[in-house]
Amino acid sequence: MKQILQGVALFACLLSPLVTLAQVPDTQYSDSLAYITGGVGDEETAAILSEAKQWPLMLQLSQIESGRGIWIFGAKIKIVNSKQKIIFDAQANGPYMLVNIDPGEYVLLANYQGVEQKRALMVRAGQAQKMTIFWK
Repeated sequence: MKQILQGVALFACLLSPLVTLAQVPDTQYSDSLAYITGGVGDEETAAILSEAKQWPLMLQLSQIESGRGIWIFGAKIKIVNSKQKIIFDAQANGPYMLVNIDPGEYVLLANYQGVEQKRALMVRAGQAQKMTIFWK
């Protein structure tokens, strides 16, 4: 029995470098707001989506092409507070962006390929807010 357990342990050690664990992209900062952006590939997407529950705001970014939505990257995202001050300014490196933002009312400006969209944004304490933005 001991030899079987040792064999299983050895097999697991040899196999472990072949198993890729999904990792959340590194946390970045825009002024004092932490954010994560990415979602390129199935593993990174799964990692970000599992992490999203811990963040107050999740943005999903896509474009309508030939009647269907396709994920995009490179959108420029700005968030403006009630005092008309830009408190967040970053570029999305994938179709997902998680932002650690305080509860409150904001205006979100999203620009992709020269087309800007403006949205009202309400972040409530203890509730993850999800916003999907489509470009046509």
